[in-house]
Amino acid sequence: MITEIEDFFSKGCGRCDRFATADCSTRQWAHGLNELRRICLASGLVETVKWGHPCYMHAGRNIVIIGAFRGDFRLSFFHAALMKDPEGVLEKQGPNTKHPDMIRFVDNAQVTKMEPVILSYLKEAMDYAQAGIKPPKEESEIELPDELVEALDSDPELAEAFHGLTPGRKKSYAINLNSVKKSETRISRIAKFRDHILAGKGALER
Repeated sequence: MITEIEDFFSKGCGRCDRFATADCSTRQWAHGLNELRRICLASGLVETVKWGHPCYMHAGRNIVIIGAFRGDFRLSFFHAALMKDPEGVLEKQGPNTKHPDMIRFVDNAQVTKMEPVILSYLKEAMDYAQAGIKPPKEESEIELPDELVEALDSDPELAEAFHGLTPGRKKSYAINLNSVKKSETRISRIAKFRDHILAGKGALER
């Protein structure tokens, strides 16, 4: 995966064999992705790279992450349960996503047209972060670390695979990751676990 922000916009995320080729999804959506980047920076968000994608932060908290796919590109919100969505533009990443959390674009020109709406949604999310407001924890059989929840929210393919695991395999990842104190180490482990999860295996399976 990439570690430099500029690489995403010129080469891709580095997570598949289409990286740095003309077939990379970032090439198809280059204009729209750069417009999303401009709007995020104009709103005052801090730009970084997480999970191979541009991630934008405020008050020490992840606010949104940008992703590109063959059929669309997306601006996905963390802590989506807080978002009011007055314009009705948020969609769910997939059937296992609990809350509508992304704005999906299927045309590069959509971003500029939606700029006022995007800015207002970013401000709402930034205000929650500034005030330290988080969505109430929902009951779950397994307590997943925040880093894994965020990784699943930002990676639809990973989310589908993880939610398809048996309860025991899900628990193996929760136990493994919750045993680590540093957030950076948990994020690194999640990246290493990705292929394992996609293969339907537990944390300790070979």
